[in-house]
Amino acid sequence: MPTERRSTATKKMAPSPAEPTAAPAAIKYEPDQKKALKLVRQLMAIAGPSGHEAAVAQFVKDALVDAGLEASAIQHDTAHKKTRLQGEVGNLVATLPGTIRAPRRMLSAHLDTVPICVGAQPIERYDYLVSGNPHTGLGADNRAGVAVVLTAALEILRNGLPHPPLTFFWPVQEEVGIDGVRNAQLSRLKRPKLAFNWDGGTPEKLTVGATGAYRMTIDITGHPSHAGIAPEHGVSAITIAALAIADLHRHGWHGKIQKGRSTGTSNVGIIQGGAATNVVTEHVQVRAEARSHDPKFRDRILAEIEAAFQRAVDSVADDTDRKGTVAIDAHIDYESFQLADDEACVLAAEAAVRAAGEEPLRSVANGGLDANWLTSRGIPTVTLGCGQQNAHTILERMYIPWFHQACRIALCLATASESADC
Repeated sequence: MPTERRSTATKKMAPSPAEPTAAPAAIKYEPDQKKALKLVRQLMAIAGPSGHEAAVAQFVKDALVDAGLEASAIQHDTAHKKTRLQGEVGNLVATLPGTIRAPRRMLSAHLDTVPICVGAQPIERYDYLVSGNPHTGLGADNRAGVAVVLTAALEILRNGLPHPPLTFFWPVQEEVGIDGVRNAQLSRLKRPKLAFNWDGGTPEKLTVGATGAYRMTIDITGHPSHAGIAPEHGVSAITIAALAIADLHRHGWHGKIQKGRSTGTSNVGIIQGGAATNVVTEHVQVRAEARSHDPKFRDRILAEIEAAFQRAVDSVADDTDRKGTVAIDAHIDYESFQLADDEACVLAAEAAVRAAGEEPLRSVANGGLDANWLTSRGIPTVTLGCGQQNAHTILERMYIPWFHQACRIALCLATASESADC
């Protein structure tokens, strides 16, 4: 989704091309990394922004069927018919019965990219994948995650590897508010007991919590008049919006917010309105957001935003004391969550990271993840990284050694027993 993800932990910098990567540890099954790298490049080249994931979903389905999975084990739900953005397809789900007795595990990664990634031409440059098209992002967020999960599934299918019952889940529309998971038909996932999601960051980073967010649409209605002949007969919606935003900034309720021990963020991201310079603007629409890990404090931020716009409305009048109005529509994008220290999926992920020769690092994100809604809907989910950097920009890249480690960790988790034996 269009939100940056920041870890509370110190970032691990990519080593120089000459620096050796960590030696393999206790990994039992090694993925074919040449095939994995080819796969991720193919996925990045497929256009699939939010709501238009049909082509990339078809690629994933074809790969699974070619590897021997029965078509009846692959299905879409109807989430795209319930999302705010009407999409081409719903979430993609593939399931495998277990060959060993253990709780069902789920591996997931969202299919969509942000629009700037349409037209990506992934090329290899030293130890990175970058976009050969200088005008686009790479799409590593989150085609790297899609490839990690798909690689695990293909390795199991092609090589007949033993595994617990498995669900492979590729949601749609993560980048526009995590709407795919929010509207997922959970019965299709077959009640996984441990869930692992792949998104941005380094392979040893375990995101165990994330912030919650509200989106707001603020409609300001004033009164038009001729801006040159009789501006005093009008009420400018632009003036109201400007006063409200200045009020929020002046009192510390816009941008990074810290009030005592409570923290959060807010942002006015879009302002639309006006038709001509010689008309006092009648209508302006403002779109804003508020975030905090503390739901009560997030509600406080929302209340301050609403109060600032109402104060601005009350302060602007025409020469007959006529004022404008404001209407605010707010909805939750995703709720914050924090996994327990002893959550089974977290402990299993840490074991797999260690088996791959890395030291796990727990972190909390200030952006949203599919794990927000999965956890809120009763499936505690830990998120791991797979090498993406500079997401949502034309400087996006994927560090190949980190991607390879992510593939090893994912296959470990997909083939582990309850004891997390990779």
